[in-house]
Amino acid sequence: MVETNLVTVDDIDREIQLLRDKVSYMTVEHQDEIVRAARWSEEQHVGQKRHSGEPYIIHPIRVAEILAGLYMDHHTIQAALLHDVLEDTDISKQKLKTLFGPEVEMLVNGVTKINIVNAKNRNVQESETIRKMFFAMVRDIRVILIKLADKRHNMSTLQYMPEDKQKRIARECLDIYAPIAGKLGIYSLKSELEDLSLKYMAPDIYYQIKDFIDHKKGARSDFLKHIEEDIYREASKEKLHIKVTTRAKHFYSIYRKMKTKGKDLGEIYDFLGIRILCNTQVECYTLLGIVHQLWTPLAGRFKDYIAMPKENHYRSLHTSVMAYGGKPLEIQIRTDEMNKTAEYGIAAHWLYKEGKNSDQSKVSDINFVNQLKDWNEQKLNSGEFMNSIKKELLEDSIYVFTPKGDSIELPKGSTAIDFAYRIHTDVGTHCMGAKADGAIIPLTRPLLNTQKISIMTSPSAHPHLNWLRYVKTYKARSKIRHWLNKNETGIFIDRNIVAQKKEAAPPPKEPVEETKRETEENSHIFQNKVLDKTKVGITIDNERNMMINLAKCCNPTTGDDIIGFVSRGRGIIVHKSTCSNLKNIKEFDERKVHVEWETVSSKYTQRYKIHSKYRTDLFSEIEGAIRKNKGHLISGSLDETERGDLLGFFTIELEKKDDSKKVAKSIRTIPAVMNVQEVQSLHNRPLAE
Repeated sequence: MVETNLVTVDDIDREIQLLRDKVSYMTVEHQDEIVRAARWSEEQHVGQKRHSGEPYIIHPIRVAEILAGLYMDHHTIQAALLHDVLEDTDISKQKLKTLFGPEVEMLVNGVTKINIVNAKNRNVQESETIRKMFFAMVRDIRVILIKLADKRHNMSTLQYMPEDKQKRIARECLDIYAPIAGKLGIYSLKSELEDLSLKYMAPDIYYQIKDFIDHKKGARSDFLKHIEEDIYREASKEKLHIKVTTRAKHFYSIYRKMKTKGKDLGEIYDFLGIRILCNTQVECYTLLGIVHQLWTPLAGRFKDYIAMPKENHYRSLHTSVMAYGGKPLEIQIRTDEMNKTAEYGIAAHWLYKEGKNSDQSKVSDINFVNQLKDWNEQKLNSGEFMNSIKKELLEDSIYVFTPKGDSIELPKGSTAIDFAYRIHTDVGTHCMGAKADGAIIPLTRPLLNTQKISIMTSPSAHPHLNWLRYVKTYKARSKIRHWLNKNETGIFIDRNIVAQKKEAAPPPKEPVEETKRETEENSHIFQNKVLDKTKVGITIDNERNMMINLAKCCNPTTGDDIIGFVSRGRGIIVHKSTCSNLKNIKEFDERKVHVEWETVSSKYTQRYKIHSKYRTDLFSEIEGAIRKNKGHLISGSLDETERGDLLGFFTIELEKKDDSKKVAKSIRTIPAVMNVQEVQSLHNRPLAE
């Protein structure tokens, strides 16, 4: 997976010829076009070098080779060879279009980084580049396939980058690109990206697993050979023609198993896998019976992805059995056609076919792509976009069913409210109750995998502010906010903040006549303070035109004690209540407004500051410690410090104040945690529904 043999300028001709050999599945004419693109790219990158010291052209060639391994079409291979010319050379888009056509130019432009001259930090630029790439992917899925191949090769040469960049790039790969490969069903790329990310994020664990697997290689080979022989023998009795392959699980898969089960490496036994390929779907189930006759199946470990395919069209039977010597063994059973989809995922629809167009219609069946289409219409800033992508599209999913039997994919933890809004906005807006498998459930309860969900509606039902605490999907959250802003006269919601407008206080007993007239004609009251609306850039009567912005001086984050004031021309500006700049704001007392975070509650709320050693799964461990003490996580964040450890802030809701100490004690028992502090307690006020 990692490149060690460096290529020199003298090797470029040989490398281009090797690439031609790898696209021999194409016509000679298309092979010639690919060589032309390689030669032209070499000319544009002449003199440029990678961090490894290799000529730069080697990178585009390697990216093209990865895509050739997926049997992609010639336009995709050409675009891979040219994918950096717009970013790293003086070539214009028009020149590229003239030389190689509009299709290749569109693909190259889709993966080209955005150059934001005035970007305040690297994160903004990277977020905007990823957003651009995702929306280009909606138009043509091959954009993301090129980017995944680009990321795959970059990860294999990451050892030449500075150590701080290694961790940052590996984290981005694990958070974004590996999950995308999984969503698109390209599991070979997903596994490689995960393993390479683990190597740089937790090298000690990576090499511990590697040494363990290498040490067990001999014994594993004998064990798996015995398994294979038994399967072939029993299959031949049924006159089944099959192919059996064996493998050790990927390092990251083993690492996750260690973490989820809380076991050391020596206690993990099911790191072996068998795959059986057959000809028909009926044979898959016949082979399942054979396997279960040979070895005892493990309870709760059977998954039928043939009867219920994954959203990315993955189909297979998965079972785990207790094999010889009490060793657990995972077995996958699928047809050759199913295996092709599992290997190539969505790329299978662009497999090279001479003289034929790719089956792009199948791409529209992918929920991941359709959600991106919906998001393309939303006006999200960079931070909101990246947070939504990570939390909703790239996290684990559940599959639930409509009363008609249609499968709906939702992020894990989604509620019946999320389900209702996924069906239709009107269903979500007027939902009043829900049933799961025929039993009434609370609208706010997380749904479980494979449940059949039905929604009860009423014309008089409407969204409540409290729903925002429970929904997981961006669509549900945005629709609820929109309805509340339009119909609830007492509140305005924006950027996860609730601004609460209170009733006007009685007028002064003896007002000056002119002041009284101005008050009646031109003002409204916020929290018993007079607000002159003729001098501000908002319309109080029309909540939709209001703006809420976070102050740059103190950068309030979810859970901070906050206060707002009405700025002339910029809407409501939200500061931390302790911000030192508040004393410098003119007429602050007259213009301040009560604001609070969306996580509104009548319960006790506590915020913790947590300092820990670096652990990729720390967030889930902290969340588990909170749940153990009947706490509800409102918000949490973990950031890597310059020293390589983690600093985080977590805001939780508790039934009673005394539980705060119990939660802190539970978090301290996590081995990686070095310090826990109660930073601030918040007594949230419930807003009227």
